[in-house]
Amino acid sequence: MRPPLTEPKLALQPAPLIRGWALTLILSCVYRAHGGKVLLSRLSFLPSQMASSELLKRPNGPTVTLKYYHAEPVANSLKSMIPLIEKGLPYQSVYIDLHKFEQHSDWFVAINPEGQVPVLEHDGIIITHTTVINEYLEDIFPAIPLRPRDPVGAARMRYWNKFIDEHVMNHVSMHGWHRMIGIIARNIESGEFDRLLERIPLPDQRRKWRTARSGFSPADLANATEKILYAVDKVERQLARTEWIAGDHYTLADINFYSHCGMMVERMFPELEIGKRCPRLVAWRQKLTARPAVARALAAEDRTAPGLRTWTGHAR
Repeated sequence: MRPPLTEPKLALQPAPLIRGWALTLILSCVYRAHGGKVLLSRLSFLPSQMASSELLKRPNGPTVTLKYYHAEPVANSLKSMIPLIEKGLPYQSVYIDLHKFEQHSDWFVAINPEGQVPVLEHDGIIITHTTVINEYLEDIFPAIPLRPRDPVGAARMRYWNKFIDEHVMNHVSMHGWHRMIGIIARNIESGEFDRLLERIPLPDQRRKWRTARSGFSPADLANATEKILYAVDKVERQLARTEWIAGDHYTLADINFYSHCGMMVERMFPELEIGKRCPRLVAWRQKLTARPAVARALAAEDRTAPGLRTWTGHAR
């Protein structure tokens, strides 16, 4: 079994104040790791008037840290990294090198049986899937809100998150897989490639690796591009009505669309002339990129070879 990665130093952030009681029901994506087994966890009650630095301390024990397992700052890894920084939460960064297939290693699959990043660990609780992670952070650390506190605003934000998760992410991802993962897969000898596939826990991911190796069809790529155009046009129309995607306040919906499409769509698809087609989207992207938390997240560790940075559009 491969030994765990050496854990980097804590990235300490200013501690916001948490007011009121926070009650979080840990659902199916939230687990407690115990003795190599994955068990359903408990309800967590957090007392009022507690600063985040105090929240991360046990009453008579060591500081409880947030640990974030992630890859390069793009797509899903970026999507939950930005909220951590926006909220000023101290967290331990653990880089998972996807190009070395560390996400499928025994030690990491013991943390997340699906073998995917990112993963948030909080006081022994393992949370997977970025939309779930981000909602969890809102429930536990509400002092700097990225989710509207009124039901209507929260519903609007969740509508957009659902749209992005289901109708944007996978289509941008297909182009990323075609351009980057395909190169990696084709450079692996056939026997070794088959052995690597056996270590991938999710059947859908195994199929994607096989497809990336042979190449996605022109028809599938064209369909994905069409869906991306629909999405950017939809966001452009929304930004004609409101300052941010889900309304007049910056929310998790903005972070979601930025991480999966908005930050790199112009670089990935220069032929679409997004600057001319969607000027409001470009202005929104520039405003979001200028946020200190976003700039810090974008400057996070990235071990991707420069020639393979096709997902962000820095290489083609």
